[in-house]
Amino acid sequence: MAWQSLPVPRLEGVSQEQFMQHLYPQRKPLVLEGIDLGACTSKWTVDYLSQVGGRKEVKIHVAAVAQMDFISKNFVYRTLPFDKLVQRAAEEKHEEFFISEDVADIRKQFPLLEGDIKFPKFFKEEQFFSSVFRISSPGLQLWTHYDVMDNFLIQVTGKKRVVLFSPRDAQYLYLSGTKSEVLDIDNPDLAKYPLFSKARRYECSLKAGDVLFIPALWFHNVISEEFGVGVNIFWKHLPSECYDKTDTYGNKDPTAASRAAQILDRALKTLAELPEEYRDFYARRMVLHIQDKAYSKNFE
Repeated sequence: MAWQSLPVPRLEGVSQEQFMQHLYPQRKPLVLEGIDLGACTSKWTVDYLSQVGGRKEVKIHVAAVAQMDFISKNFVYRTLPFDKLVQRAAEEKHEEFFISEDVADIRKQFPLLEGDIKFPKFFKEEQFFSSVFRISSPGLQLWTHYDVMDNFLIQVTGKKRVVLFSPRDAQYLYLSGTKSEVLDIDNPDLAKYPLFSKARRYECSLKAGDVLFIPALWFHNVISEEFGVGVNIFWKHLPSECYDKTDTYGNKDPTAASRAAQILDRALKTLAELPEEYRDFYARRMVLHIQDKAYSKNFE
């Protein structure tokens, strides 16, 4: 089955004012071209990164297959010296697939590389949460997931294909936490996941120098079409007090959402005390009540 995808819009030479006033409020993915990223797009070769990044230990995911699955955990966590990660991920023939996952600020983690890259100044510095190296083997596919913060995916070198789904289509993605159970998004098992075909796909290809804006809550699946180096920049879209202060990785739901989920779990346990016929009836009433009180009319 050939899947029809809507193209993610591409705009060149977008200014900070244009982005913040006109594009950012739309809360939709966007590929920005022609952003001044510094010398990194030409300097960050395998040899240069290996030499300048040095032997600093970094955390990585390692898998024997290209499709990484966070739900079944078909990968292992390891630490490698940064230069070894770059060299092994760049191998054309490999028995293992690598992706870096250290959450930090690469400007502090690798100060000798800081001067090579310019972060887009499209958010306030106090909103900044983290910057993360995305160094991945060719062919690697990262599971479909959402993040609770806005982010820029800067494609420094190499090429990626990114498929995105709107938060409005969460009901079709067979979620387990923040991740989708549907691994093969191009050839899904529709007998197992029949509703997946209703999810509207958005797609883009990223080349060196492209910057993809991924709004918080948008699901995304990333395929590395060749060895490449990327940088994710995450920043807080909501006021700081909305986020879990113990959230080191930036992947916990906002505190109000977590509390609401806990209350819902307690409500469901209470409903379980009823006979099936009554439980079904009052569960449907609860769903209708949630739709009436919590669904936004702005996204109809």
